[in-house]
Amino acid sequence: ISNASPHLTPPAPSTRLIPRIWPAHSAERMDCGGDGGMDALPDGVVQAILSRLSSARDVAACAGVSRSWRDCVPFLPFLYFPRSAFDAARGGVACADDAIGRMVHAAARLEELVIYCPFSAARLPRWLAARSASLRVLELRVDSAWSGSGSGHLDCVAAAPNLEELRLWGLTMTREPAWGRLDRLRVLEIVGASLADLAVSGAVDACPNLTDLALLGCECSGSVFLATPLLQRCRLDFVGSGTCSLALAAPLVESLEVQGFNYITLHGGDRLKRLTISKNTGRVNTVGIDRLPVLEQLSLRGVQWSWGAVSHVLQCGAEAKHLVMKVEFCGDSDTLQPFPEVDLVEFFNSHPKLCKFEVHGAMFASLCQKNSLKNLDSRFLISSLEEVLITVRSPLNAEQKLITIESLVRYSPMLRRMVLRISQMKNCHEAADEFFEEVSKFAHMSNGRVRIE
Repeated sequence: ISNASPHLTPPAPSTRLIPRIWPAHSAERMDCGGDGGMDALPDGVVQAILSRLSSARDVAACAGVSRSWRDCVPFLPFLYFPRSAFDAARGGVACADDAIGRMVHAAARLEELVIYCPFSAARLPRWLAARSASLRVLELRVDSAWSGSGSGHLDCVAAAPNLEELRLWGLTMTREPAWGRLDRLRVLEIVGASLADLAVSGAVDACPNLTDLALLGCECSGSVFLATPLLQRCRLDFVGSGTCSLALAAPLVESLEVQGFNYITLHGGDRLKRLTISKNTGRVNTVGIDRLPVLEQLSLRGVQWSWGAVSHVLQCGAEAKHLVMKVEFCGDSDTLQPFPEVDLVEFFNSHPKLCKFEVHGAMFASLCQKNSLKNLDSRFLISSLEEVLITVRSPLNAEQKLITIESLVRYSPMLRRMVLRISQMKNCHEAADEFFEEVSKFAHMSNGRVRIE
């Protein structure tokens, strides 16, 4: 999960068909009896073409061409005000407020409103009320609108009860927002916000029919409880050094990415196909989940996890086809500890469907420590494994690491590619040279299946 920030520039909406804007002299020529250009088209066709506009600048330019073009503004379904829309205006925010207000009130059938430029918070309730019947998508960058002026809870969202998608950048919520009940809202995204735990729960409770939830780069601590019966895709990226716990009840969730939580509980994972858990700072203490019968992709990342949390997630995700293990250390206290020994044979026997395996230095080292390959059952096979990416950081225990690498190739009949990524290894040590020489020989004799990065 990317670490979003309130200072990031929001992405522009998807590109739409933008018609050519004819110069004024061409319009004058057409008005004087010319038989070409858009004046030769039926009014309905002209309206359909111009309704593809979204950028406020393009709308303003077209409205100034002719009366007939200006009459198409009420039929615009989209309005997009980029960050720099009014940078050249002398009136500043007041000029932006007037222009946004005129366009919003003129676009009688407006369905999607995107405002990234600075605007006044006091004007927003009026704009939403004017288009409450038709508005379906609302996206706002509110950090500049509320800086130093009142509340950023956006209670005025309640004036647009027909919203289906809501995206907010850079707001601050210290209490539950008074949004009422947004039964039609399916998509909620909040980026770069400062949120109280009660505000998070309150915002989600106001949207009982959510299918997509994303809280990215949000500062929050405390206990967050979310009950979303229809949720299918969820991304929660919380930043900050405080202790944070998550309890999620989502029986239909198919994709879940969480970052920044110390304690995680998931109720209902029968349909979960993709699970990512990460913690960039601090420790993941516990993960409470049940067996995940249809899991396809499992990714565990972070600086430190308790071994109990790691082993429990691996056990519940035994059906995974793609496994990513990038955890640096273990330990149940602040002291960073290495991984305990892991039996390689037992590990792959407990993950029979594993097709793609990405393993970081610490976990790979733990797989190499246990000598389970000496008395190996001749029937042992890693039957489904096709791709392996191994990151090696230390030449220590080089012999056992080479044995493990060779065994992965030998006992994986479906293996197509193995990548050995040598990362941050101190090259001033003799053991590093010897290790790299042996690995290079093995890669050379592997018929192209093993590659060194």
